[in-house]
Amino acid sequence: MSHEKIKIKDVTPQQFNPKTHKGNSDRFNPSNRIYVRAVKGIYQKLRQKMGWLLMILFMGLPWIPYGDRQAILLDIGQQQFNFFGTTLWPQDLTLLATLFMIAAFALFFVTTFLGRVWCGYFCPQTVWTFIYIWFEEKLEGPANKRRKQDSMKPTGKLLGRKVLKHAAWLAVALATGLTFVGYFFPVKTLVIDFFTFNASFWAGFWVLFFTACTYANAGWMRSIVCIHMCPYARFQSAMFDKDTYIVGYDTERGEARGPRSRKKDPKELGLGDCIDCNLCVQVCPTGIDIRDGLQYECINCGACVDACDETMDRMGYEKRLISYTTEHKLEGHTTHVMRPKLIGYGAVMIAMVGLFFFLLASVQPMGLDVIRDRNQLFRVNTEGLVENTYTLKILNKTQQQAVYTLSVKGIEEIEWYGQQQVTVEAGEVFTLPVSLGVDPYLLQSPIADITFIMERGEGEDKIELQTESRFIGELR
Repeated sequence: MSHEKIKIKDVTPQQFNPKTHKGNSDRFNPSNRIYVRAVKGIYQKLRQKMGWLLMILFMGLPWIPYGDRQAILLDIGQQQFNFFGTTLWPQDLTLLATLFMIAAFALFFVTTFLGRVWCGYFCPQTVWTFIYIWFEEKLEGPANKRRKQDSMKPTGKLLGRKVLKHAAWLAVALATGLTFVGYFFPVKTLVIDFFTFNASFWAGFWVLFFTACTYANAGWMRSIVCIHMCPYARFQSAMFDKDTYIVGYDTERGEARGPRSRKKDPKELGLGDCIDCNLCVQVCPTGIDIRDGLQYECINCGACVDACDETMDRMGYEKRLISYTTEHKLEGHTTHVMRPKLIGYGAVMIAMVGLFFFLLASVQPMGLDVIRDRNQLFRVNTEGLVENTYTLKILNKTQQQAVYTLSVKGIEEIEWYGQQQVTVEAGEVFTLPVSLGVDPYLLQSPIADITFIMERGEGEDKIELQTESRFIGELR
């Protein structure tokens, strides 16, 4: 019988880590603040420019006019989704589903290739969080100062600065809430009605709801959203492989780490290039130490890369001790960019883009629904003709008034009772009751297939739409 000891793993919760400024035993506690230190560098400039671009687009698009309305208006109440000159209706929502699928496969493709760059550069949570951190930096001071102030008894001056900070946070949150809801309600009317307390209950509710969400997520929760609430942080690992570009630390070059004078040769001291300044930890918005290896909390924002490059430059060492790299490269192997998984995601994405444009080109600028009267299968009118009644729903999907001509085929010498030419306003659903009469001797069977035809325009501009229905006659 073997008396070998069984190996066990110590799972005792770690205590507060002064380097990451958070307690690892309670990662869900929003009061366990991460004081993010400001850093400058090429990747932070890129992130800031991307953030500004996205903010300008988000805040500005609802205010762009188009005709007598705003260019983008997702009017759920009227079931109209307006994008400049194009109006989509519920029956066109396959386009929206296809667009979401394109976005999903684009995310899979980018993640397989470049890791979590979406999180670091494009995600609204990241963009708004860094905006809120900027206000903290300007109103309360650098990270070390903020940490020291929060550990001391608050003064009147500090409380005043905190009030200003939270006022700025709430102002940004309110602007965000109004803008987001402005995509679904006319934004000019919404802003006026909200500040004059004339907004409808639901409009006001959603503005306040998204204001509260923005304030809580970007101001208080921050990394908690990225680490514990965002599903992307959980399933991203399924798309990662050793050829995925990540933010990585070159252990071979950096270890052993330790402080030293700039005049000393680290090799003589038995040290690597890492001077253990911990700036890479202090600038990380999720508070991780990238030197511990690949971690799902890393959002690939590149802040630690810029901080480390600055330190390496001051020490006179080669930059990119921390860099965008791959696990294969860190292990001394060759990175394979073109690989089956990446090609597969790209192929599906291209196919979905092709399908989207095909569906977009197939969208008709008009719609015709035919509803047959089911309360009475048929009747014989005073002329001895078998008569069926229908209700036509004519939809004008364009932004201009249109004239439509109606006809029917499928049975010879069919009589049309009702209007055959109608004018429909922009975005209107026009209801037209009509009846069709047929000589019973012309009916080859009790049930005949017929086709309603709706036409608009003439010559090369002529557009035709056909909808099938049934004509029911007497049983003989």
